[in-house]
Amino acid sequence: MNPAAHYILSKPEPFKSILLQLQLLVEHTVPEAELLYKWHLPFYYLNGKMFCFLNFRKRFVDLSFIYGNELIDPEKHLVAGEGRKRLRSLRFDTTEAIDAEMVISFLEQAKKLR
Repeated sequence: MNPAAHYILSKPEPFKSILLQLQLLVEHTVPEAELLYKWHLPFYYLNGKMFCFLNFRKRFVDLSFIYGNELIDPEKHLVAGEGRKRLRSLRFDTTEAIDAEMVISFLEQAKKLR
């Protein structure tokens, strides 16, 4: 099993299901993105450059965008976090909290930027 898949499958529920659902959304929306394992996290690369990554935290899962500061977010879904200049994340603590249309919208927007 590759390390990125192991990372996702080794997490406790409900976070494993959140990670799997986000993985499905990324791979459906940006099929040309390549899933690699960098810095102990599942990273998606697009055209050889970092695109986004998945990160399990103790209470939530982040779908983080490398250049998230460039994304248009009028409803303030993206979280900057302390010390982050460019990185922005969508955070989910349940599978029910995942709004697929919103996630797809940010993925498409990020793809156009890269």
